Amino acid sequence: MDWINITLLLLLALGVVGNNATVSIAVAILLLLRLLSLERFFPFLEQYGLHVGIIVLTLGILTPLASGKIKPDSIFSLFTHWQTILAVLIGIFVAYLAGKGTSLMAENPLIVTGLLLGTIIGVTFFRGVAVGPLIAAGILAFLLQFLPK
Repeated sequence: MDWINITLLLLLALGVVGNNATVSIAVAILLLLRLLSLERFFPFLEQYGLHVGIIVLTLGILTPLASGKIKPDSIFSLFTHWQTILAVLIGIFVAYLAGKGTSLMAENPLIVTGLLLGTIIGVTFFRGVAVGPLIAAGILAFLLQFLPK
C-alpha cells in the first residue's frame, strides 16, 4: 500500500472518529477511486469539483426562497434591522475573501495542503463545515497582502 492510500485511510479514520460524514464520504470516494484505478477522474474533480460543490451549496441556500418559505417582502425587510444589514455586509466580505482564496489556492498548491489539513481538523474535532479551505485561503490571502514577502 502506498503512502497516499495510507494518508487517505488516516483521514477516513479522522472523519469516522470525529463523526463527520462529510469528510468520511469524501475521503472514502477518493480512496475508492484510487483502489479501482479510476485516477483518470481526478483532473476532472480538481478542475470542476469546487465549482460543482459551490453550485450544490448555493442550491441548498436558495431552496427556501424557491420553495416559498422566504417571502419576497422579507427580502426587502433585510435593510430595516442592524443585524440583517450586518449579515449582508459580512456576506459581501466573505464572498470577497472566497474570491481571493480561490486565486491563492490556484497559485500555490502547497498552501492548499495546509488549508485542507486545518479544515479536516476543524471539521473532525470542532464540528466545522468543509467549506473552510476556501474561506481560510481568502483570509490568508487577505493577511498576506499586509505581511512582508
